[in-house]
Amino acid sequence: MISVKHLAMAELEAGLEAIRQSPKDEGVLELIVRRPQIGEREVLGEGELDLVEGLVGDNWRTRGSSRTSDGSSHPEMQLNIMNSRVVALVAQNQDRWPLAGDQLFIDMDLSAANLPPETQLTLGAAVIQVTKQPHTGCEKFVARFGLDAMKFVNSAVGKQLHLRGINARVVQPGVIRVGDVVKKI
Repeated sequence: MISVKHLAMAELEAGLEAIRQSPKDEGVLELIVRRPQIGEREVLGEGELDLVEGLVGDNWRTRGSSRTSDGSSHPEMQLNIMNSRVVALVAQNQDRWPLAGDQLFIDMDLSAANLPPETQLTLGAAVIQVTKQPHTGCEKFVARFGLDAMKFVNSAVGKQLHLRGINARVVQPGVIRVGDVVKKI
């Protein structure tokens, strides 16, 4: 059994320098997580990104969104992406990364300055585009990583660096694999 430790704010802030060292133009896809049902996670070595489905086999499309007027899936929230350095810090163990609820974990600077909305990224055979929809933590994030982790990712610096992550949509379908290089177009 993995021992769970929620880090205090000072411990989280001590990790900021390493996070700021994330690659700017070319990163690496470190983890792919499919969410077939609410509360379920499947770690994949390879996945397929589709224009309609997002990550094939993920529940994004069928789960819907509270951010649409009719409760349907939000087209600008097809993919949730988190910086792997941030999740490594808050989760403390790679076995716990999937608990963040994101599908893609990338070692790359996801900050607003580096990846503003409309920025496109190549990822394996696919191309994705960063959207304007904010990605914020929720009650589940607090339960899994602690209140200080939520405050950390949603602080002024956290929002600027997009520590909780970003949303994206698929603009060119294709197969992606753990270890794929991620590049800004």
